[in-house]
Amino acid sequence: MPEKPLILVTNDDGIYAPGIKFLSEVAARFGDILVVAPDKPQSGTGHAITINSSLRIQKTNYHNTEIEYACSGTPVDCVKMAVNHILKKRPDLVLSGVNHGSNSSVNVIYSGTMSAAVEGALEGAPSIGFSLCDYAMDADFTQAEKFIEQIIQQSLQHKMPKGVCLNVNIPKVKAHELKGIKVVRQAHGNWVERFQERQDPYGRNYYWLMGEFVNFEPEATDTDEWALTNGYISVVPTQADLTAHNALNKFSYFEQ
Repeated sequence: MPEKPLILVTNDDGIYAPGIKFLSEVAARFGDILVVAPDKPQSGTGHAITINSSLRIQKTNYHNTEIEYACSGTPVDCVKMAVNHILKKRPDLVLSGVNHGSNSSVNVIYSGTMSAAVEGALEGAPSIGFSLCDYAMDADFTQAEKFIEQIIQQSLQHKMPKGVCLNVNIPKVKAHELKGIKVVRQAHGNWVERFQERQDPYGRNYYWLMGEFVNFEPEATDTDEWALTNGYISVVPTQADLTAHNALNKFSYFEQ
């Protein structure tokens, strides 16, 4: 009998978040799962790793698996800990999420969810980050269940290019309103931000980051933002290589 695929599940919202509980239950239909996730929310940590303090892991029993740990570090720490310490072999698939909130467009840079998926790809494992465009803790993840199953199943069946992971975003719509899946590029956009000044009870000033996302190409029909706005699940192939390849020849004057 063929051995079941080994699937590592992590996230950035913390091991007790509803999104990872849902994803681990779906993943268990396709193989043996290991859950290693932060012991507290780590949203917006990007690809941070812990180097100036110790890391701790503690066994938990929140998920329906024999191997489950809460880690004191970042999402990337969780992947590194799982691959290099807990597991005896590289996982067949790394899943991150389901994140509470969008990781489309430039959000992928800041995302702990997607950084865990990128780290999985760097470790040589096919990896997928899932996000739902709903920040509510009682968000309904079941609306896209069949599509999440489809993406997991096909990712196990088809070889993913080396170093590439998938950034999957799901619009906040009802199941019957989902039109399908679109493989698209990352939209060009950014956050218009400001810091709101407040005072604590002792009269000391502190600051809270506020902002609004702006899509710089709203008319483009080949982006993740367009797909989400039009009721599609967006799938963006993503990698760690940040080289601006199309600009390399623009700086040839440095070599003259």
